[in-house]
Amino acid sequence: MPAAPPDRARTGERISLSRLPDDRVLVVDGDGSREIAVAAVPRLVAEREATSPRWVWDDTSWWYPPLLAAGVRVRRCHDLRLARQLLRRAPAVDTAHLRGDDAALWDRPGPRTRSEPTLFAADDAEHLRADVEGARQLAAVAAVATPAEQARLELLLAAESAGALTAAEMTHVGVPWSVEVHERLLVDLLGPRTPRGTRPRGLEALAVLIRRELEAPDLNPDSLPHLLAALRAAGLDVTDTRAATLVGVEHPVVPPLLAYKQLTRLLTTNGWAWLDQWVSGGRFRASYQPAGSSTGRWSSNGGGALSIPVQVRPAAVADEGWAFVVADVAQLEPRVLAGMSADPALVRSARDPDLYQAMVDAGSVPSRDDAKLGLIGAMYGATRGGGGRMAEVLAQQYPAAFALLEGAARDGETGRSVRTLLGRGSPTLGEIWEQRPEGAPTDPVQQTRERRAYGRATRNFVVQGTGAEWALCWIAEIRNELWRRGTGPLEERPHLVLFLHDEVVVHTPAALADEVVALLREAATRTSRLVFREAVVDFPLSASVVRSYADASKRSATAAEEVDAEAPPATFPR
Repeated sequence: MPAAPPDRARTGERISLSRLPDDRVLVVDGDGSREIAVAAVPRLVAEREATSPRWVWDDTSWWYPPLLAAGVRVRRCHDLRLARQLLRRAPAVDTAHLRGDDAALWDRPGPRTRSEPTLFAADDAEHLRADVEGARQLAAVAAVATPAEQARLELLLAAESAGALTAAEMTHVGVPWSVEVHERLLVDLLGPRTPRGTRPRGLEALAVLIRRELEAPDLNPDSLPHLLAALRAAGLDVTDTRAATLVGVEHPVVPPLLAYKQLTRLLTTNGWAWLDQWVSGGRFRASYQPAGSSTGRWSSNGGGALSIPVQVRPAAVADEGWAFVVADVAQLEPRVLAGMSADPALVRSARDPDLYQAMVDAGSVPSRDDAKLGLIGAMYGATRGGGGRMAEVLAQQYPAAFALLEGAARDGETGRSVRTLLGRGSPTLGEIWEQRPEGAPTDPVQQTRERRAYGRATRNFVVQGTGAEWALCWIAEIRNELWRRGTGPLEERPHLVLFLHDEVVVHTPAALADEVVALLREAATRTSRLVFREAVVDFPLSASVVRSYADASKRSATAAEEVDAEAPPATFPR
């Protein structure tokens, strides 16, 4: 029997909006309900926002863009599809509370494509009762076994929905983008624009060089089979044409071929077609997918906002009189590991601006490189090479942290789900095997290999997923604090324009830039206390105030690039 949902005094005022046929909307507010015209929704929301309710709806990506277009900002919401996706896999939740005649429709993926903010167009399958599903979800959370687990899960659901609001706002305001600068960069690198399907002059010149060096006058360098055949005919023993393979080959064709591949990628991902599709009105408006991966990290449905190439970043230019504040968190995942494991020695090191150097100063390892290699290797499952050797050394120094990682790896290998600090659950290896046409491997050796690989994935899941939770709580804090730093509509106040896992970019009036930097740091401190409670862990920021995104400081490498792992982690399904 499902438990009764928490009372309104605890959950706050909740107003449910459900789409109905014929451009109608069902509004359920407290104990009453009424129907209104879809065109009346922006006025309703604007009027009720004064009491800061939590809007309960099926998909933020459906409801919020039209509200933003009408000049209405929402402070809080409960995104039912995102929440249901999370609750269905959360180990602490009894999914019996989520059952209902319409459950299959709620389990369908929500809208994940970029669209114009027309008011709430829907098909019959989207005419679902938000109040009914909202009550089921409240009951599922209320039935969680312990108050601590329940509180963490409530925080995660609130952060997930706040992230959905932030994503819609970033698409709405867009990143200031200079088409003139972007086109000049393309012309400098590729040559003048040519009709689609033809090579720009710069690419064609490189293609000529490649053909000449390989003595293959008819070669099409865009054809992988033809290119591989030409390389082998020239005496090069290669099995692929990846950059990592080619850089180890000594032959005159390598430099022009690498340049060709790089410029081809630029043309296809951020060339003139990209400009035509994604930049309008001086703004780059990407489409984001909150919780686009099973760890809770975001992905992008279009525009590639999570991986803007260095070559075109000079085109991201703040408005006149405005600036970008670019801030990223130093050593996010190691600090998250310290906080969630509450390992005393690692927590002490995590209070230092440079966690790795603090490990050296504490006498745990001989050098900063050893600390970095060993800790990152442990989180990504390195079992050989320098990372594996140092991980064995560090396991003696930080037993609680390494026990957490080892426990997650064992659970993954034996088919159990693991969970993040706030309660997001991982898929199991059995789920992955069920999705395969051939099912689980029957060869014991292959099955053991896959179990070990999956253990590396679950080992990292607990840290990466908790890092994603920390970042979500961080941007929720930032979003609300930025709103208080100004007047007028969203785009006239300091506002978030990019969020890349552990980095944020704020577009702000230049006069407020220093205040925004301080705000971001204060928000990181509050988020640490909110997520990790007694384990006091610092999350120092590297922040810069720039006119162009290209001028922000860059980090040399990602954690994944620094790992000498035995094999890549398994891929989790959605």
